[in-house]
Amino acid sequence: MTRFPAGAPIVTAEGVGKQVPVAGGMLAILEDVSFSVGAGESVAVVGVSGSGKSTLIGLLAGLDTPTAGRISLAGEDLASLGEDGRARLRGRSVGFVFQTFQLLPGLTALENVMLPLELAGADDAEAQARRLLQRVGLAQRLAHYPKQLSGGEQQRVAIARAFAIEPAILFADEPTGNLDAHTGEHVADLLFRLNAEQGTTLVLVTHDERMAARCGRRIHLDAGRVVGDEH
Repeated sequence: MTRFPAGAPIVTAEGVGKQVPVAGGMLAILEDVSFSVGAGESVAVVGVSGSGKSTLIGLLAGLDTPTAGRISLAGEDLASLGEDGRARLRGRSVGFVFQTFQLLPGLTALENVMLPLELAGADDAEAQARRLLQRVGLAQRLAHYPKQLSGGEQQRVAIARAFAIEPAILFADEPTGNLDAHTGEHVADLLFRLNAEQGTTLVLVTHDERMAARCGRRIHLDAGRVVGDEH
């Protein structure tokens, strides 16, 4: 994990815009979005459906490219990196948790968590993955495949996988969106606990007001623009 001094900018968006072609022209999903996130912050990106939250997360993580503006991530100007360069940056500095879990169905829970460690060249990938799954309460589910796990268990595997490389920053897109309230609360507890223990910067999209309230900052999007930034 690359360490960044607490409060130093780890993600910066400057005048970011995103347009996509539609019948008859272009649709602006994001317009003139600017803000900076300091290392160690926990930030919730909130807004109604269609306000551009998930698109913004994808751009900040280098999964997509903006049509206007600049983004820096973990000290790198994303515009200066090709697709392979962005992938390498994500591999060493970025973790992800998605609403739909995104586990590989042909791999066991243990193998899903081992994968990013193996890609990073870890010598003890299996031992590290076992420890992580034990920490998220899944020591008895190591050999289970995703289809054999409940939604909450799958999300806990996804969280263990996301924190496996001790990322400098973790992006979470509606991490409790497919879970019932009780399970979602436990998953949120786990996410914030690991975030605090590892000092990881957390940027999450959520409709859950209780989860957003646990973050140190809330950025409000409306119709693709930042309309509020509360610390």
